[in-house]
Amino acid sequence: MGKKLLITEKPSVAMEFAKALKLNSARKNGYIEGNDWIITWCVGHLVTMSYPEKYDEKLKFWRLDTLPFIPSEWKYELIPAVQNQFNIIQSLMQREDIEEIYNAGDSGREGEYIQRLVFMMAKPNPNAKMKRVWIDSQTEEEILRGIREAKDLSEYDSLSDSAYLRAKEDYLIGINFSRLLSIIYGRNLANKINEERASISVGRVMTCVLGMIVSREREIRNFVKTKYYKIVGEFGDDTSSFKAEWKVNEKSKVFESPKLYNETGFKKEEEAKDFIASLAGKEAVVTELKKSKQKENAPLLFNLAEIQNECTKRFKIKPDETLEIIQNLYEKKLVTYPRTDARVLSTAVAKEIKKNLNGIATKFQDEEIKGFVDKMVQEKYSTDLTKTKYVNDSKITDHYAIIPTGQGYENYDKLPDLQKQVYRLIVKRFLAIFYPPAEYSKVNATIQIENETFYATGKVCVNKGYLEILKPEKKNTKSTENAQNVENSNKKGENEQLGDTSKNAQNDEEQDANLEILKNLKKGQTILVKNYEIKEAETSPPTRYNSGSIILAMENAGKLIEEEELREQIKGAGIGTSATRAEIMKKLEKIKYIEINSKTQIITPTLKGETIYDIVNRSMPDMLNPKLTASWEKGLDMVAKKEIQSDEFMVKLENYIRNKFNKLVIKY
Repeated sequence: MGKKLLITEKPSVAMEFAKALKLNSARKNGYIEGNDWIITWCVGHLVTMSYPEKYDEKLKFWRLDTLPFIPSEWKYELIPAVQNQFNIIQSLMQREDIEEIYNAGDSGREGEYIQRLVFMMAKPNPNAKMKRVWIDSQTEEEILRGIREAKDLSEYDSLSDSAYLRAKEDYLIGINFSRLLSIIYGRNLANKINEERASISVGRVMTCVLGMIVSREREIRNFVKTKYYKIVGEFGDDTSSFKAEWKVNEKSKVFESPKLYNETGFKKEEEAKDFIASLAGKEAVVTELKKSKQKENAPLLFNLAEIQNECTKRFKIKPDETLEIIQNLYEKKLVTYPRTDARVLSTAVAKEIKKNLNGIATKFQDEEIKGFVDKMVQEKYSTDLTKTKYVNDSKITDHYAIIPTGQGYENYDKLPDLQKQVYRLIVKRFLAIFYPPAEYSKVNATIQIENETFYATGKVCVNKGYLEILKPEKKNTKSTENAQNVENSNKKGENEQLGDTSKNAQNDEEQDANLEILKNLKKGQTILVKNYEIKEAETSPPTRYNSGSIILAMENAGKLIEEEELREQIKGAGIGTSATRAEIMKKLEKIKYIEINSKTQIITPTLKGETIYDIVNRSMPDMLNPKLTASWEKGLDMVAKKEIQSDEFMVKLENYIRNKFNKLVIKY
């Protein structure tokens, strides 16, 4: 009787598969063999693309007349350090008693690529059926489900095509343009950074991200602070009063006046004083009162970009460290697959979600988490997520969001403290989606003084709901101003991203205090004016990226969108993928194009990085455009979804390289 061969991405994963399949056999040299099954493993990449000199010795030298280099047939080679493991896999794949071969590599594009390269080089037994195991966690039941429901390998051919194309694209752009720009501008770079010689390294994604960092730095450097002056009125009597902020309207005496900096402030303090003087002795009337109840649902679940950003904010760690932690939690069966872009669950998973909750409730020995679960039970919170925003099959490609499995607790106590904290973050985000929304009571009041309008808001949380678990961080009072100022500056054509370092007149504390007073007002009521004051505000430059926020900006094709709901709505093709973004940041730091402050995680470009940016901006500026980079990523995604053919993508890529090359050489 024939045997089944299963190949995982690394030894530790192979051990989990062996446990699930009850293979008690002793581990042999590079594999485990039982009665029916043989399990072996890769150790990361075993095969790599050959450098140009393997095609022709002359290509070792960087010369214009050998470029662009676009091979008609691609060459691959074994990585010498792992040749032994490849030989073991090859000998197993070619055994005549092997009837089925299971690709159980990492369930993503890069995992597919690692295994397909091995299959291509190993030339397995042609009579063996080839299958693909695709799993969302490493729990025993999920592993067994993955094996049981393994599809024919050919069903993943388009994903494999996309993976091959991604590698070819990065290879062709990296090798051709790094060589070309080094030949043309290498001496210029060396002089600038005071080195004897220097080469220029460019990449499809890497150069684009460098561009985002350098352009942000220059915006900050060139930023000129502007002061402006707001008017705040205090209304009521000595026992109860509230503050309201003036805002220009069409009937205002200063509507569209050059004296205004924006719709809430004057350019000069004197002009603000004159305006206040013009209001002296005039009656204030409540012209509008709007009472409302507001509900706010828990945020969506974590995908990799979101948790990387959260961990950078909370723990000041780099994205690659976060990925390493979550990968370990995944391998310890505690969480689901980490390299995911989705922030929702599938319908199928939602129907089984009680298993995850029961596991947390009965096996996780954590008092705080236990308290949250107990409250869910006592209050009878619904566990049916099917009609909520947290379940959406259309927003899932390879994997659903990162959630706790409710298993693996035998491994939890041995985890380092930071890993435990990250795990608890994931658990809390997960439990929060079962809690009711936070509820607020809100009153908006409009005060009219002749044709001038003041606005006041009172808001208080009347039911914490999910906020009991996800306690909000103190809001930056700049954030609401920031959006307003961006809008105003764009109206002026300045295209600045501005902040406001003044205290927002309607901050959270004042809104809470205002609520009771505003609730007692009546429409048409005349109220006393206690005083007017001028609040000095100051525009502030855009903030630098940190190692977490840059990942979010990459996910959103170069836009750093702070507002979570908006971020989710506009989400499209990003720069890089969830599996590669952390690695790109690591590389930019390694080649000294950027520096990341180890305490704050703030990113700044180096002189070398800025010089490279200038060279690329002068020679091939579209390489710095996030939209172009995102469109290439979209193309790869279309190949994976069978919306376009590989050949079509390759023709476009080759044409792009040749056209760009010819223009640069003519310039040179």
